[in-house]
Amino acid sequence: MKTFNIGAKGSAELFVDDSSLAVNVGSGSLEVLATPTMTMLMEKAACGCIAPYLEGDETTVGTELSIKHISPTPAGMNVTAEAEVTEINGREIVFKVSAYDDSGLIGSGVHKRFVVFGNRFMAKAAAKLNK
Repeated sequence: MKTFNIGAKGSAELFVDDSSLAVNVGSGSLEVLATPTMTMLMEKAACGCIAPYLEGDETTVGTELSIKHISPTPAGMNVTAEAEVTEINGREIVFKVSAYDDSGLIGSGVHKRFVVFGNRFMAKAAAKLNK
């Protein structure tokens, strides 16, 4: 992994359509942005934040997420998630994450990711099939 600093930032965007609504992803009965969709966008922003610093077979996996979804977003709006590195603890990276729709803040929290080697990680996962 190449060196990077606290304060590194990333973002990800999404147009809210039927496929991202709570009623259609199984996380509720209303036609608003699903919390799992907002969560995915926050993770995508964090991944994008550090992707330029990964080398070879390195990738990251999410290990912890503590967020609040504080405002509903209907279909037809844009959502942007932002991630900022706040701590680097060896291979663990901590991010402050937030999400905004066209009207303002809709969610925020903390996300942790861990740098792993893709082939080793997948071999470990596949080994579970043989137990």
